[in-house]
Amino acid sequence: MQALPKGVFLTASHGGRDNTMTIGWGSIGVIWGKPIFTVLVRPSRFTFGLLEASGQFTVSVPLADMSGALAICGSKSGRDIDKFAAAGLKKLPGIKIATPVIGGAGLHYECKVVFKQPMNPSLLDSAIGKACYPSGDHHTIYYGLIQATWLE
Repeated sequence: MQALPKGVFLTASHGGRDNTMTIGWGSIGVIWGKPIFTVLVRPSRFTFGLLEASGQFTVSVPLADMSGALAICGSKSGRDIDKFAAAGLKKLPGIKIATPVIGGAGLHYECKVVFKQPMNPSLLDSAIGKACYPSGDHHTIYYGLIQATWLE
């Protein structure tokens, strides 16, 4: 959990396209008696379409410094570039799902979406709304049932 605010990789795949992005918001917990990784993705992101189509994602947590790759993946769009090539990232196959993980990161979660909910701005604290959503690009929250967790 300490790594999350520093940035981790969220990867989604569909139709032969893979994309990874940097996230700093999320949580791991037990919901419905099951291990769940919750991530938030804005509809404007390229990853959003891949995640919507595939219903699965991976989260790769760097256990060593990968700040350069995280910076590229957090500032460039997969619509425009191959972030894996630009950031020098290697894809490794997932163990339980088709979406790859980021090689060299160290800790990996493979998740199947079991619930998703677009944010309702009218239910959000107004101070958070003003601070985090000035353009109105509210996240969709994805609840991923953790299918596998492993260390490289």
